[in-house]
Amino acid sequence: MVDKSTNYKTRKQPANITTTDILQSSQETSSAATPSLFGCTSETEESSVCDARRVVSKTKKIMLDLVINKPRMYLGLPKQYIWLIDHIVEKSTAKIDNLHIIVSLLKIKQNDSLERISDQFNISRTKLSSMILTGIEVLGNFFQNFVYCPQPKQIKENLPLVFKIRYSDVQMIIDCFEIQISKPSNPLKQAQTWSQYKSSNTVKYLIGCTPNGFISFISKGYGGRISDKAIVAKSDLINVLKPNAVILADRGFKEIETQLNARNIKLLRPPSVYTGTKQTTREALQSKVIASLRVHIERVIRRVREYTLLKPHSVVNYKYVPYLDEIVLIVCGLINLQGEIIKSY
Repeated sequence: MVDKSTNYKTRKQPANITTTDILQSSQETSSAATPSLFGCTSETEESSVCDARRVVSKTKKIMLDLVINKPRMYLGLPKQYIWLIDHIVEKSTAKIDNLHIIVSLLKIKQNDSLERISDQFNISRTKLSSMILTGIEVLGNFFQNFVYCPQPKQIKENLPLVFKIRYSDVQMIIDCFEIQISKPSNPLKQAQTWSQYKSSNTVKYLIGCTPNGFISFISKGYGGRISDKAIVAKSDLINVLKPNAVILADRGFKEIETQLNARNIKLLRPPSVYTGTKQTTREALQSKVIASLRVHIERVIRRVREYTLLKPHSVVNYKYVPYLDEIVLIVCGLINLQGEIIKSY
């Protein structure tokens, strides 16, 4: 496992990465999968093997060129931060190269099969699987520094215009999302992860963002049957928020109000709707305003879903479930490197 205590410092003069650098750094990995010249009994046979090696090398170079030229599309990493690949490898205590990071991000973003990635980079499937899992651990350790709750003053300085008039004290907007996983073989885990809402086995996360869309909190994953009240209590969200903070949530979070009041934190949510009772004009207007402000957390979750491994109905394979917390954290860190969700005025 990667040492989670490793601290990464921002690089002042990032190094540029070239395809040649990546090919050189992964030479040891690829050599195990390329055809061997031993056993050639004739010049023709040796020539055929050499031709095959050239084709493999060319295919790999083409794929690396695509990844480096369009990192946002293939890796979910903005192009101006492509230097982070080299930086992560340099600062990591694990024995990895650039290819570990690339195949890991490619798997998270595109969710291609191991067979396809194996063919694209000329790596054996067993080796590739090990590289991806190691890369996820390293990336999770790195991107944990990119998801944090800014100071209240900093949040206010970046408030969108729609929040400045009446909702300037809002520090966080919260919501939950679920990721579908393959059915566990253990009956107890089946019951714990069964989501009545999704009618499938899921892992549930609590996510929070600032009013301008910066992801400021992401919980660990819990079985899909957990309630909103329980996930707030277990996720330590209350300890992250500052006293006198205001958080924005949906009606489903009404049961957490007591927990928040104990810490002098105010919950802002649409008024409850009861059967047979008609909302007043004021309540209807308040519901509409809060819903329009809450839409920003839904946009954040939509960005999370752009990473195909976490897409709706993209069932996560059982081998990646133990790494799901790291994967979600990586995705949240990558999203915080992207442009603002809400335009500045």
